[in-house]
Amino acid sequence: MKIVVLAGGRSTERNVSLSSGAKVANALRSKGHEVALVDLFLGVDLAHAGAVESLFTKEQSMPKYQISDEILTDEAINALRTDGTRGLFGKNVMPVLAHADIVYMGLHGEDGENGKVQAVLDLSEIKYTGSSPLASGVAMDKKVSKEVMKYNGIPTADFIAVREDQRHSFTIPFGYPIVVKPSNGGSSVGTHIVHAADELTAALDDAFRFDNEVVIEEFIKAREFSLGVVNGQAMPAIEIKVKDGWYDFKHKFQPGHTDFITPPDIPDDVHREMQQLAIKTMNVLGMENYGRIDFFWNDDGLYVIEANSLPGMTPLSLLPQEAEAAGIHYADLCNSIVMGKWDIYQNRKQK
Repeated sequence: MKIVVLAGGRSTERNVSLSSGAKVANALRSKGHEVALVDLFLGVDLAHAGAVESLFTKEQSMPKYQISDEILTDEAINALRTDGTRGLFGKNVMPVLAHADIVYMGLHGEDGENGKVQAVLDLSEIKYTGSSPLASGVAMDKKVSKEVMKYNGIPTADFIAVREDQRHSFTIPFGYPIVVKPSNGGSSVGTHIVHAADELTAALDDAFRFDNEVVIEEFIKAREFSLGVVNGQAMPAIEIKVKDGWYDFKHKFQPGHTDFITPPDIPDDVHREMQQLAIKTMNVLGMENYGRIDFFWNDDGLYVIEANSLPGMTPLSLLPQEAEAAGIHYADLCNSIVMGKWDIYQNRKQK
């Protein structure tokens, strides 16, 4: 198959996406596919009419992307584009995507996971991995996804949502500590654990840098887990044990800060319940093909933290580690995601 791995973009997780995309592209090439790695935001240069075809190759390339601790701002990302154009889609992106049999969505963060890109691809009749625009948007929006989960009986932390114009006129209905996070965002960017009222203003200031609405959650003291679902199959859970602090951006993507344990040391019935709850969460949010659900577990039971419609695929990302524990190697995981979504499209065509 001809596959475009679409990565980069302009979200705060741009560097994470590029790292994931390079690794996924090589993995799919190793399975015999012709693959082009395309930066959504910067696009590609096409020197001549046949240049699109030359982008697709089975030859693996040396990954050149590294993830830094830097949280990219809009200004820093926009400065990367020097051709004077505007908008999320860089030059020649759509012609290249139209040339592919399917697009592997290697994007992360708001612009990649909120359904906007997926909607453009749907309107252009371009096939892609992952969930629909609606399900992607619902999963990305922490307020909306938590409301859907609560309505469907899925346990999650109590919360309130606060818009920026409400920041001086709200009441928190639970005690400290609390968690403050942007409603739309990922990789814990802009997220803070607030232990007292005098820390709240600074946390809100930072969270509102990334969204005009924040979610304030009741802090749950518990062990933290994550569990992926690929084509309806629940992976083994992975436990996340940070060596200091909490599972923030640095702990997610820089080695040496966090221990990942899979399968985790938990009772079998709890593990099964977590797997069932992960599948149910994906179903009620309308997600398909693959995703990852994050959990807390303590003596009171399981709590869903959030759903991820485009899980990271970097060397330290959770889904590849979970799949490896299930005997699914990285390249096979990437291939199964592509072929699983291809089958979904083929089944829809037959109906």
